[in-house]
Amino acid sequence: MTFSSELLSRARGLGAATLHEAAGRIGALPSSIKPVTMQMTLCGPAFTVHCPPLSNLQIHHALYHAAPGDVLVVHVSGGTEAGYWGDVLNEAAMARGLGGLVIDGGVRDTAGLSLMDFPVFSNGVCIRGTGKDYGAVAWLRAPVRMGQVVIRSGDLVMGDRDGVVVVPADQAERAVEAGEAREADEARKIAELRKGARTLDLYGFAEDAPEVIVEGAPFYGRRR
Repeated sequence: MTFSSELLSRARGLGAATLHEAAGRIGALPSSIKPVTMQMTLCGPAFTVHCPPLSNLQIHHALYHAAPGDVLVVHVSGGTEAGYWGDVLNEAAMARGLGGLVIDGGVRDTAGLSLMDFPVFSNGVCIRGTGKDYGAVAWLRAPVRMGQVVIRSGDLVMGDRDGVVVVPADQAERAVEAGEAREADEARKIAELRKGARTLDLYGFAEDAPEVIVEGAPFYGRRR
């Protein structure tokens, strides 16, 4: 799937949390997957990689099958305690013009990665080295699963300091439009809050709230 640069720019401007909510609260990857530095963001079509545990040979191959702008989404088959990615792969990915990395395993060389213009999101930092399992079965562009989310090549991947969300390709444009409407609505609510409005009233919670007892404070919900 190819997304227009305009759509990707709009999605990036929304952020991962808003896009997740706007898409119907779907696609949130495990919260353990975070950027190497909080300033890193990524947004682009997924290129999925399913590799065996403790081997990064398949990632090397993926670099040369993925297209410029693609985000490598790498599933490590449960072998999280290893550093699958470092300075060399980072440089190779930058030379290929790729859009970033999301991996449910570890990375290393983070002092260097943090200074490079390539966003890396991982399950953590791990110095344990990987091998090259030539005999293993692995897949490129096949669906992978991270947490409760199944990711397919071409899906929209958006990551920032809050986490990573994946939206199915055929829902991406609608999710971005809904996200923009959500942002506009939140801006209006924030303006009202600054004028003294209450969240209970803005969201209609005052009348429908369950019974809440706060000692010494007035009750704003509805007694049942």
